[in-house]
Formats: sequence, C-alpha cells, structure tokens
Amino acid sequence: MTKRLSDNSRFKGLKIAITGSNGSLGKALIEVLKKKGAYVIGLTHDRRNNSNAEGGEPDEWILWSCGKERLLSSRLAKIDILILNHGFNPKGMIESNEINKALEINSLSHLRLVEIFEDLALSNNLNKQNSKEVWINTSEAEIQIAFSPVYEITKRLIGELISLKKSKLLMDKRNYFIIKKLILGPFKSKLNPQGIMSPEFVAKKIIQKAEKEAYLVIVSPNPLTHLIMPFVESIRILYSRLINKIYSNTPL
Repeated sequence: MTKRLSDNSRFKGLKIAITGSNGSLGKALIEVLKKKGAYVIGLTHDRRNNSNAEGGEPDEWILWSCGKERLLSSRLAKIDILILNHGFNPKGMIESNEINKALEINSLSHLRLVEIFEDLALSNNLNKQNSKEVWINTSEAEIQIAFSPVYEITKRLIGELISLKKSKLLMDKRNYFIIKKLILGPFKSKLNPQGIMSPEFVAKKIIQKAEKEAYLVIVSPNPLTHLIMPFVESIRILYSRLINKIYSNTPL
C-alpha cells in the first residue's frame, strides 16, 4: 500500500528543500515526503552533527543562516519545491533585540528566500524548464492571537507580503512560480509545547492537501480559521488589484 501511494504521488522524484528541518514539523515533513518518493534536503543553521536527530532524516543537509540567503542560490536552482518552515517565537518578550530577531527570522528571511526562488523560477521559465513551487508556513497566527504579540506581528507581516506577491502573480498570469500558504493551528513543538495537534498529523495533512489545493493549505481544529482565512486572503488580493488599477489604469 505504501509503495502504491508513493508511485502515485506527484512528489515522486522531486527535489524538495525544507527550512526548519531540525524542528518537530520539519522532521515530520521529511518523513512523509520521503515515503512519497521525494529527494528531501534539510536546510539547517545547526552545525552540530544531525545524523542522530530523531524523526525524519533528509537525504542531504545544507547549512545556511538568516541574512546570507543569497549563498543558497546555486543550491536552490536544483530544487523543485522549497518549504519555508523556520521560525522564532519570543513569546511574551517585547525587548528590541527579540523584536529584531523575530522580524529577521519570521519575516525578512522568508521574503528574501521567496524572491530568490522566484528569480530562479523566472530563469527556468525563460529556458523552458519546469516551474518552481514555494510553501510558506505563515501559521494561524497570521489572523488570530497566538499569545505572543511579536510572533503574531511578524507572521502577519510575511503573510500580507506573500498575499501581495500572489496577487502580482495572478495579475501577470505567471504560472512558472507557484505559491502555497500553510495556515497551521497549534501543534506540539519547541515553539509551542502546549500545541494540541501532533506534528506527524499536521505533516500528513499538509501533504494530502498540498497535492490537491491550489493556494491555501489550512490545517487547524478551529473552524473559524477555515472560514476567515480564505475571506481575508480574497480581500487582500482584491485590494491589491484595485490599487494597481487605480495607479496604472489597467483592468482588474
């Protein structure tokens, strides 16, 4: 049964890179994707030997650090799907250094990686090669409280920036760069030890939904999230297109 699922999976044979691959969800995603037949690369900032890490073990490790995303360009050129899953939760801390760290990790590094990957996708398109796909874990904190104000702000920031980028892709009718947002409810991890879902359950649901759904991949026990997030996303994209029409006199 497992082999049949792998053979029928759209992930079979693809090269998939995951940031935050040493975390609970990262390890769970690695395990599921490898069972689906993907070649999985773990992007990590941890220089310690990862060979004894519990959970999923990637086929390859790549060291990286926030602020030096451009150094990954040559490696990302060979990647089909990039999953941005790294994050930092300062919880109740609101000191300047914690705010800056959260902004860098949760928002700015995500945006830089998305833009690098988009440039690579454009190059592929010009050379008539396959499209590239990026998944961004913005989390449920994008639209709801997470009992961590700084975490919520940084997740909302990257969430809205990705909404703008998605709107631009839709207006330009570009199909060589595919974006998926992962809107996840609370799951157990170092960032959230009180999470009510297991990372293994969340990883399986993400992969199931990502095989079918075009943009929003929602995994949450909260029914409001399933109602509110699509509405909020539609409003953001419509607003972006409206503003574009006003300033450029182009049709919606």
